[in-house]
Amino acid sequence: MATQAGGAVAEQLPKREALLQWRGDAQVAGYRHIDRIFSTHIVRRGAKVRPLPVAAAAIRPAYRYGAESGSADDYMARNRTAGLLVIHKGRIVLEKYALGITPHDRWISFSIAKSLTSTLLGAAIADGKIAGIDAPVTRYIPELKGSAYDGVTIRQVLTMRSGVAWNEDYADPDSDVGRLAASMAHDSGASLIATMQKLPRAAPPGTRWHYSTGESNMIGIIVTRAVGEPLADYLSRKIWRRYGMESDASWVTDGGVEIGGCCLNVTLRDYGRIGLFAMGGGMVEGKPILPRGWMAQATSAYTDHAEGDLGYGYQWWVPSPGTFAAIGIMGQYIYVDPRRETVIAEISAWPNAGDDEHHARQAAFRAAVIRALPAAVTSRRRPRHR
Repeated sequence: MATQAGGAVAEQLPKREALLQWRGDAQVAGYRHIDRIFSTHIVRRGAKVRPLPVAAAAIRPAYRYGAESGSADDYMARNRTAGLLVIHKGRIVLEKYALGITPHDRWISFSIAKSLTSTLLGAAIADGKIAGIDAPVTRYIPELKGSAYDGVTIRQVLTMRSGVAWNEDYADPDSDVGRLAASMAHDSGASLIATMQKLPRAAPPGTRWHYSTGESNMIGIIVTRAVGEPLADYLSRKIWRRYGMESDASWVTDGGVEIGGCCLNVTLRDYGRIGLFAMGGGMVEGKPILPRGWMAQATSAYTDHAEGDLGYGYQWWVPSPGTFAAIGIMGQYIYVDPRRETVIAEISAWPNAGDDEHHARQAAFRAAVIRALPAAVTSRRRPRHR
């Protein structure tokens, strides 16, 4: 069912210093070959692969967006989508590739990594390595005592409600996130903690939602310190090997430490398996690796309309009650609808991080996918992890 569209892209790799400014063929080559540009740690797969059987018949979604309409191929061309996967009731009902990408290519996640980092936090709590999300951040990062994070809980960081100022402007190299990208580019290990120490308070803790990749990176540091191993190794040991991911993944590092808020690099089918793992409530080999009810809590909106119509949970977005998503800039996306037993995974190379037209087209195509699912789906089915 896998299809290939479009010609091969130029393989000249872009400069690492311009990660957030890559465009065109350089963007595609960079996202596809991120391991050849940045330092990474490998997330090892295991001996067994969780099968993704192909359904007897593929769905044929037809989307409409304003005056525009078309097929899945039309959508992919207009939205610069490199890979599109739909899994329904455990079977692939749609799988397509473009921009020279194959099923074996890893692709950058951007902020999809945040959702995996928050899940590893849950695993560390279940393992007894972290007291719980109401513990103060300073218990695990004592260097932040006396800063704006003094008195902030892990829960408030996890839900982006710390009240600490942060500039997430991807177009501004002098923004906080821009300086983090520069540190990644030089693999300098420039201290994230030193950066967070200097940030001012913008609101009382727990009173205001504000998106901060820096805080997701802090969650990664908390997990790494608590479990005593790199995030890539912990992810491999807890999920990747045991759940049956098909391919090794990689995680970009800065100074030898994984970036908790970004840059896990994964094949499209394994993005789909991440969605299945989350939809199943975090069960591996029939056993939970997360605290009881964790995924239900993580995918509930603690801030409604955090951005547009999206709510926000524990580093998971909530498009509507009962659905959830992991979302990265430039069009990376895992959408999970437990009621319909459906996962949609997309990898893309959008020209801008906050592109309203591409987001709206993506939402229109998602609605078309839902309409195209087999009619046997009913509204009476309950999410598995609720």
